[in-house]
Amino acid sequence: MFSPEGPSLRELAVQALSSVERGYDLLAPKFDHTPFRTPDSVLSAVEEALARTGPYDDGLDLCCGTGAGVDVLAEVCRRSVTGIDFSAGMLDVARERMEGGASRKLQAAAGEPRVAWVRADARALPFRTAFDLVVSFGAFGHFLPRELPGLFAGVHSVLRPGGAFALPVVAPPRPVDPAYWMLLGFDAVMRVRNAVWRPPFVMYYRSFRLGEVRGELERAGFRVELQALDVFGSRRDGSPRVRLVVARRPGE
Repeated sequence: MFSPEGPSLRELAVQALSSVERGYDLLAPKFDHTPFRTPDSVLSAVEEALARTGPYDDGLDLCCGTGAGVDVLAEVCRRSVTGIDFSAGMLDVARERMEGGASRKLQAAAGEPRVAWVRADARALPFRTAFDLVVSFGAFGHFLPRELPGLFAGVHSVLRPGGAFALPVVAPPRPVDPAYWMLLGFDAVMRVRNAVWRPPFVMYYRSFRLGEVRGELERAGFRVELQALDVFGSRRDGSPRVRLVVARRPGE
């Protein structure tokens, strides 16, 4: 499905009936051949935006998956890059990408910055204040709204004073757009699935709303800035199609 190298419909069904962790363990070998991977255009735009405010010393890719965001951090961080995910399968693929030279940017960096992979839950980060930059790409549909305060408090705690938490947010489709109804239908199916099947598989595309996210980040102690990623253009009302949320921990 999606491409000859991608998962079959049966494989996706098995994943969807698993837990989130087990589902991604199963999907990991074919994940980079699905639309679930963050597009290179988004990764490049975020990298360019962060390069204007960097460089940074130590970076963390939150919910790193197969490591595409680690490539971004490798370009803007001088000392170390850490990828964290709770799926052992996704981390195995990330390591293989790096060791096999599939990640051209890391290969060009000749081992600098240092790269580490950590298996852990993003809601219980196993770090103390250790990073100047945290990024995350496309993972927030896996968190329920009630989990965001704790998640953002954890990110705040691992950032050094003045450090930044950056994440791209795509403007939601409007009701006149077929994508609006597709996402609405997908979320409805997932809610029915989780009501009748265990373990739950949390993946809701419409639960991560910019206004609510900004409020939760501010309540966690961040100063929040919104930067338009102009390469993606604007919607009919003039608002950006894609924004970079930059939440900064105040400096001492």
